[in-house]
Amino acid sequence: MRALISVYDKTGLEYLARGLADLGFELVSSGGTSKALEAAGIAHMEVSEVTGAAEMLGGRVKTLHPAIHGGILADRSKPEHIVDLEARGIELIDLVICNLYPFRSDPSIELIDVGGPTMVRAAAKNHAHVGVVVDPADYAEVLDELRASGHLSDETRLRLARRAFAHTAAYDAAIVAWFDAGGPGGAAEALPATLHVTLERAGSLRYGENPHQHGARYRADGVATWWDTVNQVAGSALSYLNIFDAEAAWSLAHELRDSRQAATASCVIVKHANPCGVALSADLSDAYRLALACDPVSAFGGVVALAGRCTGEVARAVAEGPQADVILAESFDPEAVEVLVARRKATRLVEGRPPGLPGLQLRSVGRSVLVQEPDLVSSGRSSWEVATKAVPTESQWSDLELAWLVCARTSSNAIVVARDGQVPGVGAGQQSRVEAAEIAVRKAGERAKGAAGASDAFFPFRDGLDVLARAGVAAVIQPGGSVRDAEVVAAADEQGIAMVLTHERHFRH
Repeated sequence: MRALISVYDKTGLEYLARGLADLGFELVSSGGTSKALEAAGIAHMEVSEVTGAAEMLGGRVKTLHPAIHGGILADRSKPEHIVDLEARGIELIDLVICNLYPFRSDPSIELIDVGGPTMVRAAAKNHAHVGVVVDPADYAEVLDELRASGHLSDETRLRLARRAFAHTAAYDAAIVAWFDAGGPGGAAEALPATLHVTLERAGSLRYGENPHQHGARYRADGVATWWDTVNQVAGSALSYLNIFDAEAAWSLAHELRDSRQAATASCVIVKHANPCGVALSADLSDAYRLALACDPVSAFGGVVALAGRCTGEVARAVAEGPQADVILAESFDPEAVEVLVARRKATRLVEGRPPGLPGLQLRSVGRSVLVQEPDLVSSGRSSWEVATKAVPTESQWSDLELAWLVCARTSSNAIVVARDGQVPGVGAGQQSRVEAAEIAVRKAGERAKGAAGASDAFFPFRDGLDVLARAGVAAVIQPGGSVRDAEVVAAADEQGIAMVLTHERHFRH
């Protein structure tokens, strides 16, 4: 039996090679792999001994030869294939162990592997007769099976072949993405002609949005997100909707904290992907209490995101509130875990790092996919326009900025009311902007008086603004752009409201 070994990642190489040699495999290798085997004192043949041709072009050509690929690709059920090999003195190759140059970590023309993918694809195509291993994590299982039965089963070879094709597909996708980003010297494309997305399953879920749907979390192959570094310190396993809502809460909590120049703690409570409680404060436990006070009824069974460290003091504040399904923090003190587990063992306590900037957003539409750049919110007053006679006060400016960011992260049509660093009124996902305004001011109640209001898109008529004015809202921020802007601005002047136009819409569906 013969095994061809050519790996960039040398993890487990000596373990694998010694195991194969002990099983009677003849090892063939080249380049850096050959040097590593030689240093370990493991007998092997050089590829050049098999091909009769020395490496050339600085190593670009070494395995691309009939003596290698004939041995990999021969269909052993076809006598004519065996005759061809015998006529040329080519020996069969039973196992190919190969992983590719680390293109993602250091993309360059020289790290575009050619020989490696060719060997991997050849072995995977001929998996009926040849085993192919691309992941060091499979070495132990492969050796165990070879030791137990002397060969790899059909099922194992099929599974390894599937993994091998996924490996080369992800590798090619990374190269295409590098080209699209202008890596080889071309112009970067925000939305290129084709997208080659490879996803690997990061974890299975009990079910999807509903119990009759299968669900899992996938990540872009080779690209870790904050979800891949989370540490769940207590509670039940995360569900599909837990993850979906937690992403919304965690991202907004950090956006809010990062948008403030001063050291500010932020808390966001999310229910069904929309914020139902948001607050900023100098103290995280106070931020939670203020966020909860926004809408304590909706907060039941929601996701609580604390942009900071959850101490015992913070945990006691949260434990006094309604049941939460997920609580996120950058870290939990041992005392905090003890307090929260005593409150409810099933609540998921999740430690996570800041989420970072999002990439392209993909959404399925039947069997098609919509793709867009992320919706980044500009928070610059310098680019905004005060359209009314009344000008916001400094405290109103601060609340307008808060309301605007929260509104941008709320399902459309959305109206948000903010006051003194707290968001007591959220009208989300309404077909009518007037109804969104009515919900927001009803939830805010007396807290709407003197508050700031935000609308994710322009007011098509003055009626939505009138709802806010009647509730006592003193300043409003909206994109503008309606044919009736003048009428809406006049209505604001009529009622002494300051109105700011951002010239930037933030629909969210």
